[in-house]
Amino acid sequence: MVSDAQQAMLEVRDLSIRYGDKVALEGVSLNVLPNEIFGIIGPANSGKTSFLRAINRMDVFTPSMKVAGDVRFAGRDVRKWRNVYALRRKIGVVFPLPVGLPLSVYDNVALAPKLSGVRRKADLDVVVERCLTRAALWDEVKDRLNSLGSLLSGGQQQRLTIARALSQEPDMLLLDEFSIAVDPVTTMRIEDVLKELRQEMTVVLVTNLVQQARRLADRTAFFLMGECVEIGRTEDFFTGTVQDKRTREYVEGRFG
Repeated sequence: MVSDAQQAMLEVRDLSIRYGDKVALEGVSLNVLPNEIFGIIGPANSGKTSFLRAINRMDVFTPSMKVAGDVRFAGRDVRKWRNVYALRRKIGVVFPLPVGLPLSVYDNVALAPKLSGVRRKADLDVVVERCLTRAALWDEVKDRLNSLGSLLSGGQQQRLTIARALSQEPDMLLLDEFSIAVDPVTTMRIEDVLKELRQEMTVVLVTNLVQQARRLADRTAFFLMGECVEIGRTEDFFTGTVQDKRTREYVEGRFG
């Protein structure tokens, strides 16, 4: 685990999450460094998605979700941001299934800049093309920017979701099982995008695909039944040098 918390983009200490009487996470502590792809693996119901929700303050949409502990983004306690929407502009999220807005391809990407005060169409055009290009989608949609985003294929809609997240110019991008509804070819294209984005931002990648974590993540955390079992260099998870037997068994596919 990284020892110098001062350099962490994300610092989590003793994070616990409950939904009513149900414990989703208990006592999770970890750091994520700037410009790192940090993987989180583990079986279903291990608390991975709840972890992302706590980072981005999505608990405000779920009254039963109770969060305790300390989560700091860029040195600031996320629960003390007076404007939660300003926090979410800094922390983009891509969900498991593409959630397109009922807008054109262009307006899906241009909405966040517009809300931030960008008004000139020439400036919006630049943002839209840049974000769609970074999401490996521009060449496929540049001639139908005025078509509804919901008419795109599933893989294209997922990349549109990424472009929309990037239009906020976030410092950190959270991805929750982005490849669930995406074909293998598109998955690899998105993975290439994420490798490039590492140069510009921090990425937290939740995935059930351990080989995807191996391809992308610099370091990985293994979550199991609400516990962060182990954190380490991703390659160590696959070379038999992890410390916990449960981690080794999960990576080897013995359960999950």
